[in-house]
Amino acid sequence: MRVFSYVMTLAGDRHAAEEITQEAFFRAFSKSVSASFRNESDEVTWLCAIAKNCFVDETRRRNKTAPIPEELPAAGKSIEQQVTDKDSSFRIHVALHALDEPYREVFELRVFGELSFSQIGTIFGKTENWARVTYHRAKLKLSERMDKHE
Repeated sequence: MRVFSYVMTLAGDRHAAEEITQEAFFRAFSKSVSASFRNESDEVTWLCAIAKNCFVDETRRRNKTAPIPEELPAAGKSIEQQVTDKDSSFRIHVALHALDEPYREVFELRVFGELSFSQIGTIFGKTENWARVTYHRAKLKLSERMDKHE
């Protein structure tokens, strides 16, 4: 009950806390983890540490699978906005041309090729998460270059 209460404070959701507590006990009773208990702490403390690791794993899994919101293009642009957008587009392409690999290629595949992060990761022989991080870093580098040249 104390382990569940601890997980409940972490998760804030009864269903998630039940699942995480169950996973923690499952891990605790598996041979690989149960061998790590060395009687240096209370069993409840040890179980809470396992439960915390389960909670962190679950949080990472959920964040990894959460969709990244895309910016929606503005509808009904004025002539001034279109000209500004063309100028901005040119400056982006100049900055993009100077960008190092793999940032340039990942950005181009995502924006111009409209590929998913999973597909980009597969092309590079990397993970989907690697593609997400590389794309995010490419956007930051482009933004820095654009700010320098304004």
